[in-house]
Amino acid sequence: MEYLGQTQTATYLTGPRQFTQYPQLPTIGNLQNVSKTTDTYPAPSPLRRSLTTLPWRPSAYYQSTKTNPTIPLTRSMPDPFSQKTQLSELDALKVPPVFASARNALYTRFTPNDWMASNQGNYLASDRVRSGAERLRLDTVRLCREADDKTKRTQNDVGKRLGERIGDINFWKNELNLETDNMISETNQLQEAKRVLEKFLAETENPLHLAQECLYHREKRQSIDLVHDNPEKALIREVDVIKRCQDKMRGLVDKANVQLSLNRASQHELEKDSIDKFVAEHLDNACHGMRNTSRGLAYHDGVHRIDNSLSVPETWAKFSNNNIQRSQAERAASKNMRNEIESVINACNNEMWQEWNAVNVALNQRAQETTDARNKIQTHLSKVLQEVFEMEKNIELLKKAIQDKEAPMQVAQTRLDTRLRRPNVELCRDPVQHRLVEEVYEITDTVDSLQQKLREAENALQALLRTKAALEQDLSIKNNSLFIDRDKCLAMRKTFPMAPRVVSL
Repeated sequence: MEYLGQTQTATYLTGPRQFTQYPQLPTIGNLQNVSKTTDTYPAPSPLRRSLTTLPWRPSAYYQSTKTNPTIPLTRSMPDPFSQKTQLSELDALKVPPVFASARNALYTRFTPNDWMASNQGNYLASDRVRSGAERLRLDTVRLCREADDKTKRTQNDVGKRLGERIGDINFWKNELNLETDNMISETNQLQEAKRVLEKFLAETENPLHLAQECLYHREKRQSIDLVHDNPEKALIREVDVIKRCQDKMRGLVDKANVQLSLNRASQHELEKDSIDKFVAEHLDNACHGMRNTSRGLAYHDGVHRIDNSLSVPETWAKFSNNNIQRSQAERAASKNMRNEIESVINACNNEMWQEWNAVNVALNQRAQETTDARNKIQTHLSKVLQEVFEMEKNIELLKKAIQDKEAPMQVAQTRLDTRLRRPNVELCRDPVQHRLVEEVYEITDTVDSLQQKLREAENALQALLRTKAALEQDLSIKNNSLFIDRDKCLAMRKTFPMAPRVVSL
C-alpha cells in the first residue's frame, strides 16, 4: 500500500527495530570514530511497489526516483552530536550506557537540555523540510502552469500554422482547379477545332473529285480541240491547290493531336496535384480539428524522428506554380493552334473558292469560244454547201456545153468530108474551105477549153467536198468539246460543293 507524503517507490520494514546501546556516551572528540547505530538484526527484504507498475494506471515516459534520506530510518531522533543541533555544550559530558530492557532511575540517559535541544532540532528540521517541500510544491505548481501554458501556446501555434497551411493548400487547390477547368475548356475547344478541320478536310474531296473528273472528261476531246487551254490549266492549278491545302490540313491535324496529348498530360498533372492537395487538406483539416478530448488519440513512438518529406514550402509552391505555368503555356499553344486552324481553314476555303470560280470562268470562256467557232464553221459549211451546189450546176452546164458542141463539130467535119469529094480542080481551097477548117479548129478549141473548165470545176467541187467534210468533222469536234465543257463540266460545277463560309473557332 501507499501512504500520502511518501515517494512513489516506498520501502516498508516489518518487525520491531532494536538499537545497539553503548554503556556510556562517547566524547564529542571521539565521535568521528564511532560507527553509526545499526539494527540488531538485518531488516527483511523490503516490499517495493511502484505506482508506475499498477495495471490501472497509464504508462508514462518517466521513472520514479529514489531518495536517500540523510537521517537513517532506524533513528527516531536527530543525531545529538551533529553540528546542526548546536549542542556543543554536551562535548564534556559523559552519558552513561543505556540498556533497552533495564532502565535505572538513578542514571538518566539525557538531560532536559538534550531533550529541549532534540525538540528544537526536530522543529528546525521540520521547518526546513516543510520550507523545502513548500518551495518544491510551489516550483512544481509553477512548472506545471508554465508547462501547461507552453503546451497550450505550442498547440495553438501549431493549430494556427495548420490553419495557414490549410489556407495555402486551399489557395493552390483552387488555382489548380481553376486552371484545370480552363484546360478542360481549352481542350474541348481544340477538339472541336480539330473536328471542324477534319470535316473540312473530308469536304475537300468533293471539289478535288470534280476537278479530276473534269480533267478526265476533257481528255475525251478530239483532234485539234485536245488543246492545253486555259480551262485545263485552271483545273490542274485547282487540283494542285486542293492537294496542297489537304497536305497542310493533314499536318495541322497531326499537330492538333500532339497538342491534345500535351494538354491531356498537363491536365493529368493538374488533376493529380489537385487530388494530392485535396488529400493533404483533408488530413490537415483532421489535424486542425484535433483537441485533447478528441477520439482516436494515441502514442506513436518515434514518429517525430520520421522525416519522409519530399519538399519544402518553397519547392512545394514552386511545384504547383510550375504545373500551372506549364498548363498556361500549353493553353496558349493550344489557342495558337486553334487560331492557326481557323486561319488555314479560311485561307484554304477562300483559295479553293477562287480557283473554283477561275475554272468556271475559264470553262465559260472556252465554251463561248467553242460556240463562236462552231457558229463560224456552220456559216462556212453553209457557204461551202451552197458553193458545192453551184459548182455542180456549173459542171452540168459545162458538160451540156461540151455536148452541144458535138453537133456543130459533126456538121463542120461532114461538110469538109463532103467537099473532099469534089472532082479535080473543084477541090479549091476557097474561103468556104478555109472557114470550115477554122470552124473545126474553133469548135475543137472551144471543146478543149470547156473540158478544161470542166476538169477545173470538178477539181473545185472535190476541194469543196473535202472542205465540206473537214468543216463537218470540225463541227462535230466543236460540238463534242462544247458538250464536254458546257453540258458536263459546267453542269457539274454549277454549285460549289463546299459552302463558302468564314470559320470562327
